[in-house]
Amino acid sequence: MTKKNSKITVFGLGHIGLPTAVLFANSGLKVTGVDINKETIELVNKGISPVVEPGLDELLNRAVLDGKLVATEDGVAASKSSNVMIVVVPTPVDKFKKSDLTAIKSACQSISKGLKIDDLVIIESTIPPKTCEDVVIPILENSGLKAGEDFGVACTPERALPNNTIYEMTHNARVIGGINKESADKAVLLYENITNGKIIKVKNLITAEMVKLMENTYRDTNIALSNELAMICEELGIDAVDAIDAANHHPRVNIHIPGPGVGGHCLSIDPYFIVEMAEEKGVDSTLIKNARNVNEKMPQHVAEMVENTLKEAGKQIKKSKIGVLGVAYKGNVADARETPAEPLIKLLKEKGAEVYAHDPYTSRDVIESFDAKPVSMKDVLNSDIVVLITDHGEYKNITPDMIVNKLFICTRPILNPAKFKEKGVLFKGIGRI
Repeated sequence: MTKKNSKITVFGLGHIGLPTAVLFANSGLKVTGVDINKETIELVNKGISPVVEPGLDELLNRAVLDGKLVATEDGVAASKSSNVMIVVVPTPVDKFKKSDLTAIKSACQSISKGLKIDDLVIIESTIPPKTCEDVVIPILENSGLKAGEDFGVACTPERALPNNTIYEMTHNARVIGGINKESADKAVLLYENITNGKIIKVKNLITAEMVKLMENTYRDTNIALSNELAMICEELGIDAVDAIDAANHHPRVNIHIPGPGVGGHCLSIDPYFIVEMAEEKGVDSTLIKNARNVNEKMPQHVAEMVENTLKEAGKQIKKSKIGVLGVAYKGNVADARETPAEPLIKLLKEKGAEVYAHDPYTSRDVIESFDAKPVSMKDVLNSDIVVLITDHGEYKNITPDMIVNKLFICTRPILNPAKFKEKGVLFKGIGRI
């Protein structure tokens, strides 16, 4: 696992895979990136990042110019020429909320055709517990080689936040588990090339798989608690954000902040992997399922707030022009995967509203795919009612006089309700009074 003898192939050049490949390449290792998207491959080979992430363009360009990183569609050939294969492909859920491991299986099938004695296969993708044992290893063993004897298998789930990915990959603690001690030790030596963070070796593959799911399920459940408390506070006339802030002064309390729902490719999906495995084992996961249910219903709650606020102002939602501020799932990023803005827009459209949206980071194509019309921020603020969904930095500068028709739903606690109410704005928020 030294710079002299390791050649790496990274399967998947997306939000996590590309930064992973780039960091290894800039550490001095020879890296091949594999992706099924031809445009992604062309851009990467030109040193242009298809992923919007601070610092990534410069690192990618350097890696390509130095001849340390090349991208290809041919995963079999890449595996034959490498001795470490890292899988960082998407693992979504289907319409039944079951894991879709299509990309994992495809990558492993390619690897199996190029697998050699003493190779190491590392799974970084977030996966349900036992996926390495029940899915990954059987496919790899189609090579005729035996896992744990002829080749190694390790699991180290990615843990990085969009817009801060490079820093987190190089500084966060990294959990590593292996099919045996040798596999885990090799993976540790490899990742020491790109991280200054603590490396935590766990007992086995399934423990490593579970750790990431636990982390995100904890956060999803905490957010569900705050959202449920906020809805109760709305009915009681309590400002939930103030109450939560006060409660969090207790040394053993850390309630998250309520909002319009949970988005992103992790928190909104990973809990279902635990639920899926629990059901297979006959274990009830009531709390986790209820938390998901609460968070998934938040866009509906926001839609009801919009309709009720319009009624309060003597207007109907049908044919009203509704302006949405932000469609990304979180502030100051372009990532709109699993964003609560999408179901909200669809609900508003179903009620007969005309929906317009602005986002300084997300493309017009994404906004249009949600069935909203992309417009300027000024146009959104001129709508019959304005709904702030994403806490982008520039939205923190919105002032009461900018809300032309004086109806404002602010689902993130980034603005002071009192200042808007003083200026005659009918201001509503999640758990705000």
